[in-house]
Amino acid sequence: MTIETFVLAASLHESLGDALARIVSVLAIPVLLLAIVALLICAAETGRFATELWQRRMGERRAPLRALAAEAVAQPGRAAELAQSAPTVFAGAAVRGLAAAVSARRPQAAEDALADYELAVQKRLDRTRMLVRAGPALGLMGTLIPLAPGLKALSDGDMSQLATDLRIAFAATVVGLLVGTVAFALTLTRTRMYTEDLMALERAATAATAATAQVPPPAHAATAPPVATSEPIA
Repeated sequence: MTIETFVLAASLHESLGDALARIVSVLAIPVLLLAIVALLICAAETGRFATELWQRRMGERRAPLRALAAEAVAQPGRAAELAQSAPTVFAGAAVRGLAAAVSARRPQAAEDALADYELAVQKRLDRTRMLVRAGPALGLMGTLIPLAPGLKALSDGDMSQLATDLRIAFAATVVGLLVGTVAFALTLTRTRMYTEDLMALERAATAATAATAQVPPPAHAATAPPVATSEPIA
């Protein structure tokens, strides 16, 4: 390798490094903003979970979801009233769907109600599942990005700038770990509760399917009168 080639490679390496450093420095503010947004979303999900847990406790004192669903299947006319005591909005919608399946004598409608419930549960859980991964990732990025200017400030002897960059890095780490931990706990707890609700609804769906199978014969299907036969005349 000639000296010119070595100098060119070193210059290219330095140019690429400077370009990446500029790109990373541009990402500093968006990453910190996203970390704050993730923290706010996590706080909102925690408040929503607390409200949902309180409603669930109050509803279980009156009647658990299994009893509500069974009563809605037995008395479809009270489905709207019973659904108001369901622990979640989508559980109440499933109770109404099961009662509608019994009223309409459509077994497929009971399965559709369970499918809609599972889809709503997945949408609710996806919010915190995303935070489980995004929180630590944003925290790590928010930690590493300020280290580059911090190291440069250290080499220049600017201890004030170094302290500021390290403070930002440590704060991003704490925020990311907090978001990931809280979101993981919310996901586990919600998954357990929603699985218990699904089992209760599946039992009610079985009863609804059995009820829809017992279809009474239509009124017009009465037994036809016997046809008079003419006897031969002796």
